[in-house]
Amino acid sequence: MKPADGLRLLRRQAVAPLRQRILTVLRGSPSARLSIDYSQPVGDPGLFGPDSVTWKIHSDFPAMMAGGICALMLQTLHPSALAGVWDHSDFREDVLGRLRRTTAFVAGTTYAPTAGAEGLIEQVRNIHRRVRGTAPDGSAYSADDPELLTWVHVTEMWSFLQGYRRHVAPDLDRALADRYFDETRCIAEALGAREVPGSVAAVDQYFEAVRGQLEFSARSREVLAVLNRIELPMPGATAVRGTFLGAGAALLPDWAAQLLGRTALRRARDRAAQRALRAASPAIRLALADGASAVACRRVGRDRSALAFG
Repeated sequence: MKPADGLRLLRRQAVAPLRQRILTVLRGSPSARLSIDYSQPVGDPGLFGPDSVTWKIHSDFPAMMAGGICALMLQTLHPSALAGVWDHSDFREDVLGRLRRTTAFVAGTTYAPTAGAEGLIEQVRNIHRRVRGTAPDGSAYSADDPELLTWVHVTEMWSFLQGYRRHVAPDLDRALADRYFDETRCIAEALGAREVPGSVAAVDQYFEAVRGQLEFSARSREVLAVLNRIELPMPGATAVRGTFLGAGAALLPDWAAQLLGRTALRRARDRAAQRALRAASPAIRLALADGASAVACRRVGRDRSALAFG
């Protein structure tokens, strides 16, 4: 064994406990197995492939976790989208389970082989067909409403991109960001969304157009309160939870932070949490170096270095 290989092995062994803790949070137990085989069939690029911007941006776990929290906070502001979660979800009892399912869907549609990714999309479509009801204002809603699907998709992709910019590539080229939105809208369209913005400018215009529909309601407060009480099955859970929640909130656009009532002091604390996550990120990345993105790279005969820009 070469000295460099030995050093890498020692580093992996040192972060092994961290890896187990993270997998416990993501999957429910360290020994849980993924329902999708990311390694087969060999050569299958999935829905995007290793040369896509999407594979690169979604490969960074700290950025994606912060982005996911940001997206959830944004989604609480849309009354009709929130009504579906409120009426048809067990988020109050199992908010961690909901986060796990969302994480699995994003990872699967990004890195799974084509059949697996398409199967996940069909599963979600089937669930959406059963989610219908009446929002607090008396209007009818359905989870397969193209407008609601667009809202959920845009908030997630915008937040993931912001997470990547804050934690990995602050100077990410505008053209690459445009490609990211253009690539990923195929997922929303497969779920039934329509007129999904496919560029930075289009996303900015979309948020400007939809802001009049948003509000920070009592239900919004309750969802965020549940999120703030989430119990993570790992040592130091309170500090870890605070770091991820704060780092996610730090990504919020100013208009959303204001609507959510985050004060100047709270925003300063969010930025401190963001710095704490950034400091911990190298160890987190090392602990998860053999995750779904790495397995997918091996499936298509590429080194994991293909996930870096440049």
